[in-house]
Amino acid sequence: MAMATGKLVVLMMVIMLEGTRAISLCDMNDDGIEACRPSVTQPNPVDPTPLCCDALKGANLSCLCSYKNSMWLPSLGIDPALAMALPPKCNLDMPPDC
Repeated sequence: MAMATGKLVVLMMVIMLEGTRAISLCDMNDDGIEACRPSVTQPNPVDPTPLCCDALKGANLSCLCSYKNSMWLPSLGIDPALAMALPPKCNLDMPPDC
């Protein structure tokens, strides 16, 4: 029982540590993600702001393509189709294999 309790304590500490880290997605930090959130969230997405486009300029767009069919983006409240449409709205070219 003591060993199971010890494992539970370690697991809880890992979960707490992970929860304190900032979100990073394809080289976009949490500030960049938040700047783009209104443009990738249903039901009323808006055009990307200059802050969002600046964040996308530094993003790994090939990485972003890898999330287009992922369930992870919707779990963050991000519509994958809107996310894939965002770089062209910022005049950025998507990778050809996207």
